[in-house]
Amino acid sequence: MFNLLKTAVLMAAITALFMAIGALVGGRAGMMFALVLALGMNFFSYWFSDKLVLRMYNAQEVDESTAPGFYRMVRELAERAQLPMPRVYLIQEDAPNAFATGRNPQNAAVAATTGILRVLSERELRGVMAHELAHVKHRDILISTVSATMAGAISMLANFAMFFGGRDNEGRPHNPIVGLLVMLLAPLAASLIQMAISRAREFEADRGGAEISGDPAALASALQKIHRHAQGLPMEAAERHPETAQMMIMNPLSGGGLRGLFSTHPSTEERVQRLLAMV
Repeated sequence: MFNLLKTAVLMAAITALFMAIGALVGGRAGMMFALVLALGMNFFSYWFSDKLVLRMYNAQEVDESTAPGFYRMVRELAERAQLPMPRVYLIQEDAPNAFATGRNPQNAAVAATTGILRVLSERELRGVMAHELAHVKHRDILISTVSATMAGAISMLANFAMFFGGRDNEGRPHNPIVGLLVMLLAPLAASLIQMAISRAREFEADRGGAEISGDPAALASALQKIHRHAQGLPMEAAERHPETAQMMIMNPLSGGGLRGLFSTHPSTEERVQRLLAMV
């Protein structure tokens, strides 16, 4: 419940930030422009983001004849979660990882790398795919898509404010220093909010996945294995498209100094501790 409330507050914050930048750019007219821009970008993301990300990773759809064991596992977990059967994809990639996509449970897809199938035991793989189905059940894909789109739009508006200046409701130009501060701080604030939303949804998906599989210890073990194997084994597609990192069960990109603050995922240690507490 806390993570759900936290997500709602953060979504409200990123929306308010977006509208504020629009108002800075052009007063009430700028705010309306920002609203229309956000609606247009979110409409496109809602309908086409799943197809785009699957193409980015060259994911190949499989069925009961091409990947019988994996497909049956997903079908059984979907039934336990009381979800429609999602489309199932495999990605030819050594780095172990998985993600879910799709605009709603009726149009969802789950994808896993061939590396994760080799690294994990059947119990652990069940835990991972249950985690991804929990994302589908909680409609996290829509939430993450909207937050990422809003963060990108805020950066776009901030750059606009920097290069063209902002105006108030009476059409008077704002102080150029204000424009510079907006350009620098607004995208940073939007990214921090987006990443906080992503971390909250990962905790919730861990909890939901453990309930669907009935085996929180297996998911905890899977996270530890993925974390170990992912070190020094980056995903090439994720490096080309870093905006997709938040979709993965484990961040496929190497972290820097302030990793905890700027990470799309909680620390593996904390996720494991919470799962083992459920046992």
